[in-house]
Amino acid sequence: MKNLKDILEQVSILETKGNTDKSVSKLVFDSRKGTNNSCYFAIRGTKADGHDYINQVIASGAIVIVCEKFPEVILDSICYLKVKNSAETMGLMAANFYNNPSRKLKLVGVTGTNGKTTTVTLLHQLFSKLGYKVGLISTVVNKIGNEDIKSTHTTPDSISINSLINAMLEAGCSHCFMEVSSHAVVQHRISGLSFTGGVFTNITHEHLDYHKTFAEYIQAKRGFFNLLSKNSFALSNRDDKNGEVILQETKANKRYYALKTHADFKTKIIESNFTGLSLKMDDQEFWSPLIGHFNAYNLTAVYATATLLGEEKLDVLTALSTLKTVAGRFQYINLFEVAGIVDYAHSPDALENVLRTIKDIRTGNEQVITVVGCGGDRDKSKRPIMAAIACKLSDRVILTSDNPRTEDPNTIIEEMKAGVDAASKRKVLVITNRKEAIRTACSFAQKSDILLIAGKGHETYQEINGVRNHFDDVEVLTESLNEIYKTEA
Repeated sequence: MKNLKDILEQVSILETKGNTDKSVSKLVFDSRKGTNNSCYFAIRGTKADGHDYINQVIASGAIVIVCEKFPEVILDSICYLKVKNSAETMGLMAANFYNNPSRKLKLVGVTGTNGKTTTVTLLHQLFSKLGYKVGLISTVVNKIGNEDIKSTHTTPDSISINSLINAMLEAGCSHCFMEVSSHAVVQHRISGLSFTGGVFTNITHEHLDYHKTFAEYIQAKRGFFNLLSKNSFALSNRDDKNGEVILQETKANKRYYALKTHADFKTKIIESNFTGLSLKMDDQEFWSPLIGHFNAYNLTAVYATATLLGEEKLDVLTALSTLKTVAGRFQYINLFEVAGIVDYAHSPDALENVLRTIKDIRTGNEQVITVVGCGGDRDKSKRPIMAAIACKLSDRVILTSDNPRTEDPNTIIEEMKAGVDAASKRKVLVITNRKEAIRTACSFAQKSDILLIAGKGHETYQEINGVRNHFDDVEVLTESLNEIYKTEA
């Protein structure tokens, strides 16, 4: 139980109705989770308005209501707090409720269109190898040390974040590395957090179903760095054309990394193939089992972050060479001399990065066969673009279903086909069933050919009409290759 007055520290209240001398047992923003002595935040969402459920949550035992407008009926037994923005207030109050845990460890946020998950996961691996107990908040999984905790969002809600970081502290964690999505910034999910540093990977065409314009998307990313204090660091990819724009308004100490341009942290690719990367970083050469030039960027960001956090350069470089590939991020599977790659690429830039990496590594005689779809209920404008990129950089393309969600997968594929030009039609096949599409791609593959299964990466489900059915691209690819090649043998 926490005294309400204590969790209102530095919180701006426009108007109060009722007695603030109350003890609060729990913070909730889902009216279905209200319990005795809980504090409820009425948040306006895209599909529902939390203000409509105030009576319901009071009936379940809530004693404090944080809202942007008072309800028509005011009960004497309830404390109503009117604020400008309930979501932002929730972050501040959640931090206070858990005694501001983010101030007691080194919290680093990573944002960008691509590379967030890989970068935070590699940072978790690195600092674990350096002897620290470390927390992780990512799209794939949350971790307290080596304990896995299921992840439901790229960046959780502010109550969950503070609860999780508090649990990390109690377990002895000294650092936490977390993905910061653009949605999380706009929805104030990181409100009240104290970051030691922030990292920007890149920004490309993505999430325009939510942000509407690319300018809005950029502003959302900038919003994260604008929250950083003058005592923190802001690390950005200078090779990205918006790498400096993102940091324009930050008070934090600006630092840059790059492969192509002048930067504080510079890396050169010496060799790149399907076994990994040979890199020169800070005049030191080392080998990494990670594949592709985009991983050279990720590794440079990890090295720079570790250095900015005070780690010895040689210790970091030694540990970097032992870091492993992140699940579903250019995950390489070599079976029967066929190169299979499973990647989460679900934006035009990510797909092009993966295919250009393959093009750079291939010797020239192999077929590149790409299986790709687009998610439903998401930005429709990228669908023809992704099909066009797949056709341009592949020898064969199979358009299939991704996570159609509430949309008809065939409609999504038809919208993708709009990006297929006349010259490419002969190499494009449409197979809506994703399992059959992957199996067909495997049947086309000869020895040394390269199969790219794009879009779902680490996901172990396919969402159709609101139902998540088990589906694992790695599993299906492996089973299909085994089935086809063993039958042939």
